[in-house]
Formats: sequence, C-alpha cells, structure tokens
Amino acid sequence: MEIQKNVVGWFELPVVDMDRAIAFYEAVFGFKIERHQMGELDMGWFPSNHQAIGAMGSLVKHPDFYKPSHDGLLIYFTAHSGDLSNELAKVEAAGGKVLTPKKQISEDVGFMGLVEDTEGNRIALHSRK
Repeated sequence: MEIQKNVVGWFELPVVDMDRAIAFYEAVFGFKIERHQMGELDMGWFPSNHQAIGAMGSLVKHPDFYKPSHDGLLIYFTAHSGDLSNELAKVEAAGGKVLTPKKQISEDVGFMGLVEDTEGNRIALHSRK
C-alpha cells in the first residue's frame, strides 16, 4: 500500500490567551490566522491549502480541554522564509523565548530550533538551510 499523504491530518495547539497567541504566531511567521468562535471553543486556524500534502491545524482555547505544555507532543513548523534564523530572530520581540538556537539535524534533513510561545508551548522550527 502506497501512502499518498503525510500521516498527520490536523493538530490543535492549546492557548490561554487567544489574542496574545495570534499576535505571536502572526509576528513570527508573517501569516494571518483566521479566528473562529464556536461556543466555549475558540480557534485560530493556521493558513492552509487543502490541495497541499501535510497537516493543517489551529490554535485552540477551551476552559476544560486544553492546557499549554512543554511536555509531550512537539510540533515542527516549516520556516517559509527558507532559513529558520529569520523566524527565530522574531520570537523574543513577539513575546516568546528561543530555547534552542538553530542547529543542524543532518545534511539530508536540515536544521531545527526550539521555541517557547507566549502560551508556554514548546514548538520547533525547521528549514533545509
């Protein structure tokens, strides 16, 4: 059986303060987040192309179901600038912390860096160069 798409189809990243989280991700990555209120569930959808391969996702806030964390799941965001140094340079000004500066994973895979967002989540950035 040949897999035609990546395994992950959707992710949800917990937040405490949706306005602050949206401001952080928009500042670091330079894209717009689309906010959707659904009762107690507050979501900030990352931009997506439904024709592209890969995962779509959302910032998500709900008083009973989501809590930001350094533990557990680690989401890697693609640095669309092509060099994650550009996105890392925006993290602290946007209210986050750089936990691990840019470092090479391998020649074939590229580079990564770890960040704490404004909500206390640990996320990773990835680029080929």
